[in-house]
Amino acid sequence: MEISTAPAFTGGHLPRDDALRNDHEAVAASWSNAQARATPIWRSRNLLEMDPEREHARLVWLPTSHPIFKGPAETPILVGQVDATCHFSVDISAREDLSPQASDPADSRYPIDAGAFGHGSLDASHRFIDLRSAMCLLESFDAEAAAVSRALSSWHRSHGFCSACGKPSTPAAAGWQRRCASCQRIHFPRTDPVVIMLVTRGNSLLIGRSPQWPQRMYSLLAGYMEPGETIERAVRRESCEEAGVHVGRVRYLASQPWPFPASLMIGCWGEALTSEITVDPAELADARWISREELVLVFDGQSGAISPPRPGSIAQFLMLQWLSGHV
Repeated sequence: MEISTAPAFTGGHLPRDDALRNDHEAVAASWSNAQARATPIWRSRNLLEMDPEREHARLVWLPTSHPIFKGPAETPILVGQVDATCHFSVDISAREDLSPQASDPADSRYPIDAGAFGHGSLDASHRFIDLRSAMCLLESFDAEAAAVSRALSSWHRSHGFCSACGKPSTPAAAGWQRRCASCQRIHFPRTDPVVIMLVTRGNSLLIGRSPQWPQRMYSLLAGYMEPGETIERAVRRESCEEAGVHVGRVRYLASQPWPFPASLMIGCWGEALTSEITVDPAELADARWISREELVLVFDGQSGAISPPRPGSIAQFLMLQWLSGHV
């Protein structure tokens, strides 16, 4: 079985030029440069191009003079600078002139992925789609840039007012800050830490299904960390709260930025001390133990009860690590 080397969004080495972000005049000049490139975001969808076989995808970068940026748009965000060429993202969600495009039938496991939209000024192969549907198909730079673009655009849309005084705030530092003109408070993008647990007991793995998910969609247990909590404590608390399973030893394995909208998935292994499951119905619709042999059938698409995990997700990565004996 092929083993993923890393989850999606984790290997791009995006150049993050903090000094340039804070030089307003240089950023403005960079946007006007004929070599500059920008990728648009429309209502949380990235502009992507997939090959006909859906084996590869790329994030679409356009000249900043492209007509798509001439309509209603938010302040450009400086994503990074590569070989002296500045790359931006621009939220164009205010545009009303995009149209639905024919697309492949949506996978019933992931209804959120449905929907593709185009615009008359764009190539017919360029479509605004949900990043989750193609995250494992993007090259590392495009994947990280797409994640940054989506996360920052979501943050700006939901943080238009100062949390200190309630007055409107405005983008600053090339999109990496918001500043309040009233009280001078500076706000920075937030990231919410989430533990996701590979909880095992002998030859069995604990998986669960959220009440909002389709019937066959299962994954590893996960939950947001609470203030004043260590990663290890969060793994134990979430496993017990959601499934009634007590966990002893905990070890960190890997992490993944998850820009839906702004999480950091912290992947851990946990050794279960108990096997009885007591589901919290507010958290899970179902939880169960699955053996390695059963999980192989899941990955091969031969399980009638459980769908394969989402490609590119840290859940898939951790499960494969366990199947391979690396964990």
